[in-house]
Amino acid sequence: MPNEQPDITLVTVPCLSDNYAFLVHNDATGQTALIDAPEAQPIKDALHARGWTLTDILITHHHGDHIDAVAALRDGARVIGAAVDAHRLPPLDLEVAAGDVIDICGLPTHVLDVSGHTVGHIAYHMPNAKLAFTADSLMALGCGRLFEGTPAKMWVSMKKLRALPADTMICSGHEYTENNARFALSLDPANAALISRSEGIKAARAAGRPTVPSTLDEEMRTNPFLRADDPTLKAVLRMADASDADVFAEIRARKDKF
Repeated sequence: MPNEQPDITLVTVPCLSDNYAFLVHNDATGQTALIDAPEAQPIKDALHARGWTLTDILITHHHGDHIDAVAALRDGARVIGAAVDAHRLPPLDLEVAAGDVIDICGLPTHVLDVSGHTVGHIAYHMPNAKLAFTADSLMALGCGRLFEGTPAKMWVSMKKLRALPADTMICSGHEYTENNARFALSLDPANAALISRSEGIKAARAAGRPTVPSTLDEEMRTNPFLRADDPTLKAVLRMADASDADVFAEIRARKDKF
């Protein structure tokens, strides 16, 4: 179901087998932005159904399941991505870097470096709309596998995202939430908020509904990858005296084998 803020409509678009793209539309100005482009047809269908035309395409990182449809969709839209990753992205009309603030659909949009899954992965935060597009960095009850970055670097990225306002909607890139919930419960089986969330996730998936986006508040209470500095979780892992980065590394290693 679309999530609406004043004059802003958010649409979650399922693509491929388990990807999500997102459309942000300013109802007053008619501007429409796409965040990541896994597959052209579902995105075209979502635009056509609403009579929207793309004005911007924002790219988070270089993996094919996030950029493969850019060429088929750009048709005059401005394509935006990380300057440090420009050599492995589709041609960019605007290269951005961490700390930049750009105008997207009339909204100030902050660029964050959230490297870890890849080096050069960025997220886009729209504070006025309470939206953050985190792709494969912070995910619903998880985080992306570390293909290029280190656990220490990804933990820095997690803390950066965790510092956003708690009511921010986290728009992540995949429908991995049910499996992520099972893993989180294997670490933290007594967490009442996690148990409740897991039941809600099962019901949503059984009904064919996306589990994305999620609120940062619920991620902070239930997502183990945001809680590597939590003394309770450290104790469960028998790592009470370990550094936060080492605890994060252990959680990620366990998830890789789960």
